[in-house]
Amino acid sequence: MDSYYHSHDLGKFAEIGKGNKELWNKFKNYYDAVFTEGALTEREKALIALAVAHTVQCPYCIDAYTQALLEKGSNMEEMTEAVHVACAIRGGASLVHGVQMRNAAEKLSM
Repeated sequence: MDSYYHSHDLGKFAEIGKGNKELWNKFKNYYDAVFTEGALTEREKALIALAVAHTVQCPYCIDAYTQALLEKGSNMEEMTEAVHVACAIRGGASLVHGVQMRNAAEKLSM
């Protein structure tokens, strides 16, 4: 079955810069600076990126950071654990909004 997302489109990412080269260059410089080793290693940053990619459900990012992590020496156990961290945070964020539901129900029940 065909999909809206195509893996070969990831290679076209820089083409978005054709619409505004100045903004693209600013984004690219920022992006590159963020992923440069600092207090966190490049591998640690890529694990965070993989978890975030799952949270925002970006298949291109999932593909890119899976490849980057394998190249940086990560393994399936580490990557899977990062995905579970994302899942736990996303699930917890959904559950904590249950407080809003309870508050609204209590207010309406008065």
